[in-house]
Formats: sequence, structure tokens, C-alpha cells
Amino acid sequence: MTAEEHKVEADISTHDQNPYDIVKELLKESIDSLGLDESIYQILKKPMRVLEVSIPLRKDDGKMENFTAYRSQHIDILGPTKGGIRFHPSVTLDEVKALSIWMSLKSAIIELPLGGGKGGVIVDPDDLNERELEELSRNFIRKITPIIGPEKDIPAPDMNTDPEVMGWMIDEYDKLRGYNIPGLITGKPIVLGGSQGRLDATGRGVVITIREAANVLNMDLSNATAAIQGFGNVGSATAKFLDELGVKIVAITDASGGIYKEDGLDIQALIEHVDQGEVIADFNKADSISNEKMFALPVDILIPAAIENQITAETAPSIQAKIVAEAANGPTTPEGNDILEEKGTFIIPDILCNAGGVTVSYFEWVQNTMNYYWKEEKINRELEEKMISAFTRVHDMKSDKECGMRQAAYMVGINHIVTALRARGWIKNGDLSKL
Repeated sequence: MTAEEHKVEADISTHDQNPYDIVKELLKESIDSLGLDESIYQILKKPMRVLEVSIPLRKDDGKMENFTAYRSQHIDILGPTKGGIRFHPSVTLDEVKALSIWMSLKSAIIELPLGGGKGGVIVDPDDLNERELEELSRNFIRKITPIIGPEKDIPAPDMNTDPEVMGWMIDEYDKLRGYNIPGLITGKPIVLGGSQGRLDATGRGVVITIREAANVLNMDLSNATAAIQGFGNVGSATAKFLDELGVKIVAITDASGGIYKEDGLDIQALIEHVDQGEVIADFNKADSISNEKMFALPVDILIPAAIENQITAETAPSIQAKIVAEAANGPTTPEGNDILEEKGTFIIPDILCNAGGVTVSYFEWVQNTMNYYWKEEKINRELEEKMISAFTRVHDMKSDKECGMRQAAYMVGINHIVTALRARGWIKNGDLSKL
């Protein structure tokens, strides 16, 4: 499984806020700022379909457990819904709904022909052995089979899932259908139709947006410093690409603890350390640091790449970074966002910053449809073009509306969806009779 990128050290509070309430509030504010009719909010505030399933699983000790799981499909006006499947004990229905809306907005900002979807199973995968985890994965895909498919809804990896899990899931789906359907799932192993560049795509996209933000701020990245919360797939890839640009990464934290080195961490050695099954906290070429102190470091770039609700009214005042790049989904609460904006912090919002993953997932789906596969150089070139264009659209909206980057990103995404709604005749002067 992927390293624990989506867990955090116990000494930082999550200050749980309902992500579904947050996303609805942001939708409403952005729709009002665009001068759009209330009808747009009524369409976008709820997923079009949500499925809840139970997954009985007999464990190796003979005991039966029953796990609850969800799949949310927000809107398919632009194309099939698309989004990851997460395995985590904190999964909730409202979280999955919110994440599906964020996926719709991400796809719209990048201008992909996709809607937003998200799935989750309430489970701690560390409590399952490999056989049990595989059975749970196969059982889940069986339960949601009626509502998914390459033209309907396309799952992908997310928190605590990876290409191996996607391989089990697509194998189960193919067995049910009786033939191979590689376009059902993205983020799968290369040999099963996965795409080159998919594993690093989210981290690569994060760094592209950081580079564009640095250009706006006239920041020389070769002299910049950074701190990262989370060192799983996204956090480690982000660290690798920043290191290649000459950024000095001075601190990293994850579930095991945190490490700090004023002169900069040896990122390649750290990646090798983790790849060998070791944890961040045991890396002996650095000092220890807590999440709280890491957030307060006088770095140029802060990258939350863990879970929701990390930058809050309590933690935001201590942040000194000039750029906050949201590699995680929903890491900043509305109160935390307001504090950062008052400070003049340049925020790269999650629905823009971490959209590299869904972009290369789209490329994978396209390749599956064509049955023709691209070289990694082409994947990375196309990703860069998409991310730069999206960043420019959001920054132009920020300048035009004189608002923050988060609201600008929402407005860009909403505008694209509204264009499709109007083209299909769903909305005419607020008329909802065709819904």
C-alpha cells in the first residue's frame, strides 16, 4: 500500500469541520460573485446520485465484519463522473459527497470532459491482511458495479489505495462482464493498461503550479525553502520535483513524526529510506520536529499533503510561508483561508493544485479507449500544458474579480460547467423545468 501520506501526527488537531458544508458555502459565494442565478446553486449543491453499500467480509480468524462504503456521483453534464476510492476509518458520507463536488470542479478547471465522483470504504486497511484487503476490494467493486463503467463512472486510487488495489478491482469487474474493459479504472498497473507518468502525476502537477505561482511573485525557486506535511505518493513526488528545481526542503512530517534540517534534507536518501520500509521519524540525517513547529517555520513554500482541516483558525496565524500549495484535498478551513489571505499569502487551492492526478487519469482513459499508449515524455508534456493553462485561467479570474485564488478557482470551474448546462438547454433564464 502507499505510505501514510494521509495521516498526521497526533500533536496537531484536525478541528473537524464538515467538508460538505464547506464546499456548499464556497459554491454559493462563488455563484453569487459571478452574478449567476440561484438555480445554478440548486443544481450543483447536491450529487446527482449517491450509493451506500454494506460489504460483509469473513476474516481469517473466522469472524464476520460488515463494512460500510459509498460512491458519490456529482454531475455528468461534461462526461462520465471520475474520482478515487479511499480506504480510511474516517470516511463519511458527507466527505465523499464533498470530494465528488471538488472532482467536478477540478475537471472543469482543467477543461476535461468529465464530471466528479468519489468512493470510500470505512476501514483501517492496517487491520486487514493482504487476503482480506483483496477480498474487501473485490466485494466493493461488485457492489457498485451497477452504477460504474467507462462511459458512466470511472474509479481511481485515492487515500490508502494504489495500483495493486486497482488491479484487483478491474479484474473483478472484468470477470463480472466477461471481457476486458481497461477504461473502467485508472491508476491501474501499466501491464493492465495503466498510463506512464500516472504515479507521479499529482506531485508533478503540484510543482508546476508552485513554479507558476513563483513566477507571479518573482520568487527564485533555486533560492527558496519549503516544508511538506505528508510523505506518501503525493508528498514524496512533490519533494522529488521541488528538489530537482533547487528548492531546499527543510522539514517533512507524516504519521511517524517529523524531521528538520536547516541546510536542507537529502530528498533522494529519504525516498530510498522510505522505500526500504522505514519511517520518516527514523531518518537519522535530520533533527525531529512537530507538525505545529513545521507549520510555523519561516519557509517560502508550505505544502499540506495530508488530510483535511489542517490549516485552521488556530494554526494559520503562525504560518509564515509566502506560498501555500494545497496538495491535499480540503486542508484549509474557511477561517484558516481568511487568515492567510489577510496576510497576503498566495494560496494555490486544492482544486487547482492537485489536479494533475485526474488529468493524467484522463489521459489513461483516453489511451484505453484508443488502445494506443503514449510515452511518458508525451504524458508529462500534455500535463504541463493543461496545468499551466488552468493556472492562468484561475489567476486571470483572480485579477479580474479582485478576489482570492480559491474563489477564483471555484468561479472558473463553475463557469465551465454552466457553459455546458446552457449548451444542453438545462438552464434558460433560471428555468429548471428540464431538470
